[in-house]
Amino acid sequence: MAIITTHTAVELPPEIEQQLRALRMPHARVAAPELLATAKSQRWEPVEVLRALLEEEMAGRSRSVIATRRKAAGFPSGKTFDTWDPALSTIPVATQQALRTLEWVQRKENLVLAGPSGTGKTFFLEALGQQAVDQGMKVVWFTLEKLAGIIRSHRVDATVNRAIDRVLRADLVVIDDIGLLPVPQDAAEALYRVVDTAYEKRSVAISSNLHPSGFDELMPKTLATATVDRLLHHAHICQTSGDLVRLTQALAGVGVSSLI
Repeated sequence: MAIITTHTAVELPPEIEQQLRALRMPHARVAAPELLATAKSQRWEPVEVLRALLEEEMAGRSRSVIATRRKAAGFPSGKTFDTWDPALSTIPVATQQALRTLEWVQRKENLVLAGPSGTGKTFFLEALGQQAVDQGMKVVWFTLEKLAGIIRSHRVDATVNRAIDRVLRADLVVIDDIGLLPVPQDAAEALYRVVDTAYEKRSVAISSNLHPSGFDELMPKTLATATVDRLLHHAHICQTSGDLVRLTQALAGVGVSSLI
């Protein structure tokens, strides 16, 4: 219900404000002064006042949950589809649209974006992750280095499995930029553990300079084979190519303010 402000806000009685604090209704408490003034001037029925207060609280809680999940996801830069140009990607537009429905996440399927650096893989994955958060899903974002750090820190007290289980509380696990460097043993193990544990239970999305069939160039063949087998069994594979998105934008002066 929209609150039209054409009057002075009503000051809440201290006991009412305290009760709203005790009930942990901060959004209703903040909105109440103007809402009550609107209700008085427009002669709302009591049930309309109650409904408006509850709507304000529910909407505020939803915004807070999304903000918390967005922060917990650990996105690298905050990119969304608001600034995404579908025409700059070599992923077919129909495929982009299908992926943006996020139905593949609901079906516990995986996504692999493979192609040269600078062709929009990370941008597209982050925008998908941001959209998933907006739709109430939990997302976590990793690099292989960060995943390897989890393995190393939890191997000391043998809590690796519990750490991986915590990662997979998310609906979508994103692992970015595989293939730029050789994969150390602990990073290869971490990737395998995540993909194996998520298999048919959660969605994993990765970006890579190499097609997964070439992962044995980066990591031990046994681990690579087992990882790729589970990753690709229920996966959508998109190959990116063409002009580098970042370079194209840089040459066009996109992303900087004019000096003159």
